[in-house]
Amino acid sequence: MEEPEPAGAAAPPPGLRSLLPPRELLGSRKGQLLLAESVLSFIIFICYIASLATSFMMAPLLEFLLALFLFFAYASKLNEKFKGLYWPLMDFLRCVTAAIIYFAISIAAVSKYNDGASKAAGVFGFIATIVFAIDFYITFNDLVTFLKQGSSDSPEGRKSEGK
Repeated sequence: MEEPEPAGAAAPPPGLRSLLPPRELLGSRKGQLLLAESVLSFIIFICYIASLATSFMMAPLLEFLLALFLFFAYASKLNEKFKGLYWPLMDFLRCVTAAIIYFAISIAAVSKYNDGASKAAGVFGFIATIVFAIDFYITFNDLVTFLKQGSSDSPEGRKSEGK
């Protein structure tokens, strides 16, 4: 008869746990913002499906899919594997366009349509606008920091330091 292995020797098989994002992503500000953007976009999508303003349902669906893709890309560390793409710039452009689009369609949904689902989608759209604006502000600060570091590494910056 074989003796059981000590508890710390072998990890249990991953199973469905491998589909969950790591705790460090969920604890980070970026992970929480991406999760909030995904949830808000999905809620807005459902509200537009149930409302008279079904013409606006494509924008929340696309934003939901993009936020979900970036969430799982950051969770599986694709941003470290694919160095050819500049992920913060892509994320910044996504957040800026999402904030502008959500603001515009929320104003249209609240002012033009009278049903409750359109009003709810508009209110959630304004909340999503704020969340996306916070995300692009934080991402913009990261971009500025990166560009300042990149300009000091340029050959012109080294020449002026050497004089």
